[in-house]
Amino acid sequence: MASSFHFLLLCSLLFLIPSHSIAKKSFHPKALLLPITKDSSTLQYLTLIRQRTPLVPIKLTLHLGGQLLWVDCDKGYVSSTYMPAHCGSSECSIARSKTCGECYSGPKPGCNNNTCSLMPDNPVIRTSTDGEVAQDVVSIQSTNGLNPGKVVSIPKFLFTCGSTFLLKGLASGVKGMAGLGRTKISLPYQFSSAFRFHRKFAICLSSSTTSNGVIFFGNGPYVLLPNIDVSKSLIYTPLIKNPVSTASSYFKGEPSAEYFIEVKSIQINEKAVPLNTTLLTINKEGYGGTKISSVNPYTVLETSIYNAFAGVFIKELANITRVASVAPFGACFSSKNFGSTRVGPAVPPIDLMLQSKSLYWRIFGANSMVQVSNDVLCLGFVDGGSNPRTSIVIGGYQLEDNLLQFDLANSRLGFSSSLLFRRTTCANFNFTSHYN
Repeated sequence: MASSFHFLLLCSLLFLIPSHSIAKKSFHPKALLLPITKDSSTLQYLTLIRQRTPLVPIKLTLHLGGQLLWVDCDKGYVSSTYMPAHCGSSECSIARSKTCGECYSGPKPGCNNNTCSLMPDNPVIRTSTDGEVAQDVVSIQSTNGLNPGKVVSIPKFLFTCGSTFLLKGLASGVKGMAGLGRTKISLPYQFSSAFRFHRKFAICLSSSTTSNGVIFFGNGPYVLLPNIDVSKSLIYTPLIKNPVSTASSYFKGEPSAEYFIEVKSIQINEKAVPLNTTLLTINKEGYGGTKISSVNPYTVLETSIYNAFAGVFIKELANITRVASVAPFGACFSSKNFGSTRVGPAVPPIDLMLQSKSLYWRIFGANSMVQVSNDVLCLGFVDGGSNPRTSIVIGGYQLEDNLLQFDLANSRLGFSSSLLFRRTTCANFNFTSHYN
């Protein structure tokens, strides 16, 4: 609870800027930013935006592959600038809504006649519902990549109304989800469209539950203290599309909004993990492949991949004492005999091999081992079952203190690998100093 309070306090301070500094139409930011915090109880990554008239801070769970911004409109949604999207409107067309309906208990936010709808999704509980498409004011801070800047507003930001029951499983105080996925109404697309900057965004998740990470919308620089521009040293791999939606509910023919990359093999200590490589490709039904997720707290592997992966890892740590498993992890060790390095416990590096033998995403101990108690370290990968929708889901723990840039225009992912090598972390963005 303390970490949630500190998060809200910091975010409130960030946005306590006089109204005269709200950006005029002549000001066109080159980039925007949002703070991210890690919730200690759910391990979800949270952000905060200001929405409505008058503006209200809205706490949201971050959903990297989410289609849109959705908020609970059932309780306490009050705004003089709320506008439902009426059937046949350009807003419904942009949102690609395929349903049009009536609501007889309105009019009120989330319930109006002759409006189009989408299906806001909560992937934590694998549930979605029908929700009215609408527009309202959203304000967000600009950035030069080094510091926060002026607050700018988008008067007609498209979102969808969710229902209170859809908040189940989300962190305390959360009122919806912030979708960053591959649709025209996700946050990155709407921000870049509103201000005509590069269709890119970068996430940097902090491993701390008390210090904020950051999302940059737009091109670099992405500067972390002490004056390290991470955007200059990224490794790139293509983003690939899954032709079948991976949301809880979807229409036939709808592609996935989530971000997939092509992992061709896995190596541990440069030794190949023996696995069925057909699981690493996406089949015509949309099964298989590798995606990146901010919703899964740890990387999830299909059972046969997990067993082979854990087997090689354990073999490479044959001199370290095994201890009883601690859920949800299967491979745990006594921490007494581990050495320490700048990038975490001294364990074999894990390489996700990409489009060539010389291109790989290397995962070090800080992102592979979880300290579950004073004496126990566990391999932070979990068994996802024998027939999951996606064979490898790279989870939040493996993303922490790595900067990932999603270049939507060029359909590629840029990644830094561990920032600990560069003596910085994702908690090192300078939120405290503003520029004019």
